[in-house]
Amino acid sequence: MNDTTELIQTIARQVMTLAQATLSQQPEAPAPLNLAWIETSLRDLLRQIGAEALSHWLSAAQHTPEAERPCDCGGTLRYQRYRPATLLSVFGRVTYKRAYYAGCVCGRGCAPLDEQYALQPGQVSAGLSELLTLAGVELPFEHSQRWLKGFLLFDVSENTIRHETHTLGQTQAAHETEWRQHSQDPAWLQAHQRTPEPIPARLYGSLDAAKVRIEPRKPAEKHAEHETWRDLKVGCWYEVEPVPVRQQSTRQHAVTERGQLCQRATHIHYYCDLTDAKAFGELMWASGCAVHADLTRELVFGCDGAAWIWNLITTYYSQAVQIVDWYHAADRLQRVAQAAFSPGETRERWLEQTTAHLWEGRVTHVIQACAMLGTPCPEAREAETYFANNQARMRYDQYRQAGYLIGSGTVESSCKQIVTQRLKCSGAQWLVPGAVDTAKARAAWLSGDWTPVCTQWSTLPLAI
Repeated sequence: MNDTTELIQTIARQVMTLAQATLSQQPEAPAPLNLAWIETSLRDLLRQIGAEALSHWLSAAQHTPEAERPCDCGGTLRYQRYRPATLLSVFGRVTYKRAYYAGCVCGRGCAPLDEQYALQPGQVSAGLSELLTLAGVELPFEHSQRWLKGFLLFDVSENTIRHETHTLGQTQAAHETEWRQHSQDPAWLQAHQRTPEPIPARLYGSLDAAKVRIEPRKPAEKHAEHETWRDLKVGCWYEVEPVPVRQQSTRQHAVTERGQLCQRATHIHYYCDLTDAKAFGELMWASGCAVHADLTRELVFGCDGAAWIWNLITTYYSQAVQIVDWYHAADRLQRVAQAAFSPGETRERWLEQTTAHLWEGRVTHVIQACAMLGTPCPEAREAETYFANNQARMRYDQYRQAGYLIGSGTVESSCKQIVTQRLKCSGAQWLVPGAVDTAKARAAWLSGDWTPVCTQWSTLPLAI
């Protein structure tokens, strides 16, 4: 047994003794004690020990104070005293002392220890910030407050959780602004062409939008009959991989039985914004440069039939393969059949034939089939226009032969995860900045690039 193990066992026995003494002084503790009370007591005791240990750690991490040190303004700072500071950490409130300098003509002071550990007295620590943001992107702020207390064993205000979540979203927005600047800089783009980073041979992109309820700001708007809903536009970049047979769902088995390669999205990167199509197009291009969408040999977009989506794709990635989501197209035929025919064999036969034509890329036959239903069926007329406008994006026989993914489920899932599950929680109303910041923070988390915020506040998790 090594010295570390012996020391841990000695401390554990001391903690157990202290926990027993603490529980014996709690009148609400059950008799006999159950395991839940013992666990909670030990957790709270270890939390208090952690707070004390962190306080001692920071206070001891001091060098002998220098009499003077240079100020950022070019002046001179002079040592004043050891000054206390408090921050909220994963163990609760922690107070420590550190050398403090002031006296420069600029009026600013500094504490080298705060700079060394990226501490912000009066604020939350980097480790706690990560936990608060994780809760904020997953749950409504008022719910995350109660949820966190169960894990941390101390209260954190709803506003603090909101602030940390929004701060991450704002940091993500700042990086997106940097991407925009790079993606419009000819010198950066030339250097980007020579990137040593691996470039995927085939990359997919998708765009979509979902409604978010925005709280009116003006008195006249607040008295209006209808709530204000705005489109949060969502995009994602991803690669695909085959789904092993043993992992395939019932729907995926059906895909395989149709003779189609069953694939799923991987390495997904999300981006989003509450803005117009033009500004979102700039973000699409900038985020695409960040994942080398502009350099990949084969870029494929799978989306629904919205005109603004295809306009942006044609503008920024004119050489990309454009595919209308197969399931949207097939569903359009289902709706036409239900509107044009009564239940029975005629409806089923028409739907089966037109769906087969669509599956084999015979879109002209589909258009003719809708046109033959004539004026009495508005759904058929709309479908005729829809298929005619997207005919070049419905070569499903060629897409399957090339091994392309022909569904847009990835971006639809993105909308559900970012908008439906977080921004459209029961009773949720947003101001535009809060909706955007929270959505961007959640996009960063969902992207799987959640870098732990350990020692530097500037080291934040980014979506790409």
